[in-house]
Amino acid sequence: MQLAPLASGEEDKGGGGGEGAADGEVASCKGLLSATPGPTPDPTPSHNNKVTPTPSMTLLATASTGGAGSVTHTTDIHVRETWNKKVEFLLAVIGFAVDLGNVWRFPYICYQNGGGAFLIPYCLMLVFGGLPLFYMELALGQFHRSGCLTIWRRICPALKGVGYAICLIDIYMGMYYNTIIGWAVYYLFASFRSELPWTSCGNSWNTENCVPVLNVSAQHANSTSPAQEFFTRSVLEQHLSDGLDHMGPIKLSLAVCVLAVFILVYFSLWKGVRSTGKVVWFTALMPYIVLFILLGRGVTLPGAADGIRYYLTPQWHKLYNSKVWIDAASQIFFSLGPGFGTLLALSSYNKFHNNCYRDAILTSSVNCLTSFLAGFVIFSVLGYMAHVQNKHIEDVGLEGPGLVFIVYPEAIATMSGSVFWSIIFFIMLITLGLDSTFGGLEAMITALCDEYPRVLGQHREKFVAGLLVFIYICSLPTCTYVSFIFRLKFIFLLQCDLMLLPGFCLVFRLIMRPRISIKR
Repeated sequence: MQLAPLASGEEDKGGGGGEGAADGEVASCKGLLSATPGPTPDPTPSHNNKVTPTPSMTLLATASTGGAGSVTHTTDIHVRETWNKKVEFLLAVIGFAVDLGNVWRFPYICYQNGGGAFLIPYCLMLVFGGLPLFYMELALGQFHRSGCLTIWRRICPALKGVGYAICLIDIYMGMYYNTIIGWAVYYLFASFRSELPWTSCGNSWNTENCVPVLNVSAQHANSTSPAQEFFTRSVLEQHLSDGLDHMGPIKLSLAVCVLAVFILVYFSLWKGVRSTGKVVWFTALMPYIVLFILLGRGVTLPGAADGIRYYLTPQWHKLYNSKVWIDAASQIFFSLGPGFGTLLALSSYNKFHNNCYRDAILTSSVNCLTSFLAGFVIFSVLGYMAHVQNKHIEDVGLEGPGLVFIVYPEAIATMSGSVFWSIIFFIMLITLGLDSTFGGLEAMITALCDEYPRVLGQHREKFVAGLLVFIYICSLPTCTYVSFIFRLKFIFLLQCDLMLLPGFCLVFRLIMRPRISIKR
């Protein structure tokens, strides 16, 4: 299948709007893009890969200004670097979509909104909301072969600010998301000892209210578990802060863990898709290996069947509640991640005639099935914890970080071979988080390098290093005693953007209605 598109927007000779683009002079622009081979260009390095470009594609753009006639521009567009293998692109997209939210958010949202009945609005929102946006972003990125800044300038120069808004969202994400991965790194290092530190109450950070999980008879209304005190008093040290007016100093151990995350991110992104394509083989596949291992262990635990039954039992009456449908839509947008510019960036490195429609269906389906699988992993353990503590399941489960940093480690501490289970669990969390932060930061890097190729694109390695140093410095407040409060504020901002920005992009794109003819 070949595309012969009539695209909106004028192609710049300099490759970037910040380097000589006359956006204000263009009232309307209609271009014919033909995939006919042109003369072999000079071996000019692109900003992503210093290789000799292959035959170029030719953009014949006709721009009319103020109704005073038309001017024809002919520009050679050097072929963009592409993924070495198609599977690397698929792994990168799946890795971005399948993140920590699939593990700690979907299971909670599912059982809170009707269990198995929730799958009906969830699938409907996927088909009519998430998948169209997902496909639209993949198609736009693959067609324009550039980042979000250049794409929005081509669609409508007045809305170039949408691209900058996407970059700001990516900075927010990098500031708080890497901190969460840093927590997982902290837990991973803490797991390399003969006994997990959140198993007993005899540590320096424990209080008199600490009661071991298995000591049910000693539990009371104000009792806390060792895992809860380890997270709040040892990792975050929230008890040393009274709020935002007393942030306290930066906790060095957390700052070092977050720095380790940024170093991993840098060496995964500095060479573009050449380096990212190699890393995703591990970061995208490792979570599935661990999920299946944890599922095999979880279903053998006492009480696991009760937890899974609680997870899947449909409560049909909840479908009459509008909140269930709103939660289904928010979960789809939260999980698939449209509006971050990541899908635009990743698909821009595809071959022009790649079947992105099939890719959208495949990757979005894998993402949703992964969320469903994670529910079995989580609820088998929640059923086990309810059995051990003689509680109802709804009294055990927590949403968000509390689920993966308190409840699940608490359950692991009661199992035989707890050190092994803890190590592989937090390796899974780290790889889940790394894939998502790769995608978010690559969206901003690709956008800026495409828009300013001479200033930034030709010095990608230095630019990526400087950008990550800047984001790391901005994220240091999340390593203070009020880090949890900062993280909640960032999540609130991002969830608002998740609902507003993709919806605005979809409505505007439907209004513009670009003419794309498909030739077989």
